[in-house]
Amino acid sequence: MGKDPTTFEHPLAGRYASEEMRRLFSDQRRFETWRAIWIALAECERDLGVRRITGEALAQMRAHATDLNLDVAQAREREVRHDVMAHVFAFGQQAPDARGIIHLGATSCDITDNADLILLRQGLALVRDKLLNLLDHLARFAARHAARPTLAFTHFQPAQPTTVGKRATLWAHDFLIDFQEIDRWIDRLPFRGVKGATGTQASFLALFMEEGCAKAEAHARVEALDAAVRARFGFPASVPVSGQTYSRKFDTLALGAVAGVGESAHKFGADLRLLAHMREIEEPFEPDQVGSSAMAYKRNPMRAERMCSLARHLFNTAQNARLTHATQWLERTLDDSANRRMTIPEVFLGADAVLNLALNVAAGLVVHPRRIDLNLRAELPFMATEDLLMAAVAAGGDRQALHERLRQHSMEATRRVTDEGAPNDLLDRVARDDAFAPVRDRLPELADPRRFIGRAPEQVAAFIAQHIDPLRQKHRDLLGRVAEVNV
Repeated sequence: MGKDPTTFEHPLAGRYASEEMRRLFSDQRRFETWRAIWIALAECERDLGVRRITGEALAQMRAHATDLNLDVAQAREREVRHDVMAHVFAFGQQAPDARGIIHLGATSCDITDNADLILLRQGLALVRDKLLNLLDHLARFAARHAARPTLAFTHFQPAQPTTVGKRATLWAHDFLIDFQEIDRWIDRLPFRGVKGATGTQASFLALFMEEGCAKAEAHARVEALDAAVRARFGFPASVPVSGQTYSRKFDTLALGAVAGVGESAHKFGADLRLLAHMREIEEPFEPDQVGSSAMAYKRNPMRAERMCSLARHLFNTAQNARLTHATQWLERTLDDSANRRMTIPEVFLGADAVLNLALNVAAGLVVHPRRIDLNLRAELPFMATEDLLMAAVAAGGDRQALHERLRQHSMEATRRVTDEGAPNDLLDRVARDDAFAPVRDRLPELADPRRFIGRAPEQVAAFIAQHIDPLRQKHRDLLGRVAEVNV
């Protein structure tokens, strides 16, 4: 069935983000994760001596791990106004022998917080994988154009030339920083573990003491339970302390790493929009694509504009995590719940949508060498004046006199360019000036754009060899992704 046009559907889900990211933050995945935690908790409690948990109870729970009776849970939640207890009830309907031991000793956040951390880590991995492919595309582009001179800009004013490939490494470097930060949090993100209602683990301590454990043994088994449940989900550690919730600081850090993608993508998109204005580099443009409803000739940088638009939403949304952490009261307050329910998925869906665009654009960038050369040569004569001056002085000329001649020629050339719209004729003026006769034959050499790009080609090669190639080698099974852009 198609979407219902009479109700609101979030554009991130309905229009921009990929299916894999939408599935990750779906109700189905979230509630399956809850059940996985309930099963792991019960299995580990039984392994540590909780005798009331029977093999049949565990078998029934496992049999319905992904067979969700959401209608039952939804009906129950309308009665009890508590989502976790509604799902405990629904799970117990399917696993009647486990009804009395599902959620044994736990508080809601033993389930929901751990599930959030599992989904956070999986979301980070999806973002990292797309970043890897984006880096691959940008590196390929940079390598192809490593030595192609282009006019560089500072303050968006003409500056010393760079190369098309070197500029691309600036975009790649930003995304590389994002990759490294996200990869770091995939490895470092902790599990909440099983901590109980206020983080003291009192309910689990009581559980093992009811089984006849001495106090010291009960303490040891609570620690073992926390470690065992954590190990089931492959986390490197549990938080050392918690209130009812894990510190929301971890949301800030993880979502901040993801929001960094928005910063990098906005810079990438904004640069492409400037380059499209100069007609030097363009994003892909399909044969039947319409740029404007009124101006049929338009080739608007639609993808880059959308990338910037979504990027702003991404890094603004991520700020919610800081506010949520800052306003938590003592061991916990529930005013984080509704906000996190929206913020966490939106940040990941937003980053996913931004990266889909960035991948699509980076894989299909269109370079216009002649336009690049034309724009460069319009400014290059001014940049060549110092080399011209030095060469003429070396050929025996008077530096002060030559400097004045160049100043006069430059001022007149500038006037013609700005006031008359004429081409830059500085080099022609110099060629006609007998003061520069000794270097007249060297003018093409002295004004060759390749003289002014410094080590840009070598920097491109070194950046790719030292920073991109190791990632390609380590993650070669993940390469090859090119995202398709929706409407």
